[in-house]
Amino acid sequence: MFWVYLWQLKEYHIGRFLDHFRTQKGKSLFFNFSNILKIILFVYFLALPLLFFFVVFLIYIAEAAKTLLDLFRKRIKKPVITKKTVFLVFFGILVELFSLLLISLNTKDVYWFVFWLLLFDVLCPLITSLVVLLLQPLAVLGRNRLIQKARSKRESFKNLLVIGITGSYGKTSTKEFLYSILSSKFRVLKTSEHQNSEVGISQCILDNLKSEHEIFIVEMGAYNRGGIKLLCSIVEPKTGVLTGINEQHMATFGSQENIIKGKYELIESLPKDEVAFFNAKNKHCLELYEKTKIKKFLYGDAPKFMGEENILGAMAVAKELGMTEEEISRALDKIENKFPGIQMKKGISGLNIIDATYSANPDGVISNLDYLKSFPGRKVIVMPCLIELGKSSKEVHRRIGVKIGEVCDLAIITTKDSLKEIKEGAGSKVLFMENPREIFEKIKSFCKEEDVILLESRVHNSLESTQKLIKMLEK
Repeated sequence: MFWVYLWQLKEYHIGRFLDHFRTQKGKSLFFNFSNILKIILFVYFLALPLLFFFVVFLIYIAEAAKTLLDLFRKRIKKPVITKKTVFLVFFGILVELFSLLLISLNTKDVYWFVFWLLLFDVLCPLITSLVVLLLQPLAVLGRNRLIQKARSKRESFKNLLVIGITGSYGKTSTKEFLYSILSSKFRVLKTSEHQNSEVGISQCILDNLKSEHEIFIVEMGAYNRGGIKLLCSIVEPKTGVLTGINEQHMATFGSQENIIKGKYELIESLPKDEVAFFNAKNKHCLELYEKTKIKKFLYGDAPKFMGEENILGAMAVAKELGMTEEEISRALDKIENKFPGIQMKKGISGLNIIDATYSANPDGVISNLDYLKSFPGRKVIVMPCLIELGKSSKEVHRRIGVKIGEVCDLAIITTKDSLKEIKEGAGSKVLFMENPREIFEKIKSFCKEEDVILLESRVHNSLESTQKLIKMLEK
């Protein structure tokens, strides 16, 4: 169940799955006391079979007890139920039963029986991954059928204006602002939360696209070159928005150059008589703007507050579509949250909490720290190290560390992956803590009324841990 959960979490992307094992938590899945003890036991199997049998028995009693405790505390990691995960778990169970039967039929000695069971257990991550990979062709066939059905439906909407939005950051905010503005005048459909892959976008077209829709706003995400091009072949965008490019997902793209080329696929896919928008605050966007030959605009060159460039981008697109400044202004006045992805909350003892745990990328963290700087009182950030940054990870975390040193009075880092680099930038202000209760107690003793806590990304890379800490900090 856990390994299917992890594959699902990484969207069955082998690059993202493998990159997980570069992190501290990923390494601990293999290099932990239980696994190391099991491997050591193989050495003693022939020499001390009785000891081998006894220790294996104790290990599984302990692991069974821990599993029951985790089940009682609702800490069991399990995949979200979908047709795919149900099929994977069912097929995995069949593999286990077949292996058990094979071992039983070919092993008469109880010690050898336990030996093969232990070996099967140690190899479980590999076996589960092989099951996932062996069934991928079926998943690809299903995905391709879904994409083709979505393409056919999209092609029937001849007058539909599709606006594609991509970038390393700012996609969701820009999409939400643009939807709020345009829907005040047009009949608009947008992709919903986390619907930025070929499957999610195709499903959105098949389930939600109706004849009355005039505009379809599509958030586009990818982990490799060619990914955005595929999405464009499905939705056929006529307007493109490039929100910003940084090192996010370099581990899967391979290089900054590949990320830039991958994001630019949106602009390259636009018809020659259509229009592209670029974030003027991003150096890579500026470079791509200069090389673009179709009608183009820069936006967001002078934002007055954090994330305003996303609003300015949405305004620029709306203006190009014929909305007046008065219409745009009225629509903006109705938007309650000018910071999508961030929630302001009141915490215990009068603390102010900035909940930015929706997601994290290098520019987002720096931007949120700049926002934190505008508050009075002592400032604390709680965050894990960022993931999937590949070879740029050290430089990115040093940069974040320098900004933490400028802004914060205390930084609590919840993972060890790039802790050293953050400390190089921020110095003695940085503490490593991973237990939500301990983090809570530290904040409680350090802060006073009106101090500010920035919760960045998922604490300890776990949604459960993040939610637990937020609940403790809130009133």
